[in-house]
Amino acid sequence: MTYVTLIGMVAAVLTTIAFLPQVVRTWKTRSTADISLAMFVTYVTGIALWLLYGLMLRDLPLICSNAVTLVFSGTILGLKLRHG
Repeated sequence: MTYVTLIGMVAAVLTTIAFLPQVVRTWKTRSTADISLAMFVTYVTGIALWLLYGLMLRDLPLICSNAVTLVFSGTILGLKLRHG
């Protein structure tokens, strides 16, 4: 693993786990009133495209981080759609 890939992996882990507290809080409280639906639809779409881009490049940091981030942000979006 090159140092460039290592930097990418560390960045991917940090930016991905940043969503975890919001997922946990939203899941526990079922409160999504302060979350913008338009922002999360746009964000989830962007993350899906980043994942596709990473797959096309076969770039492990992009694939891993965006796959997990898509699950986390998709969960928040799903809760927003369900609980308003």
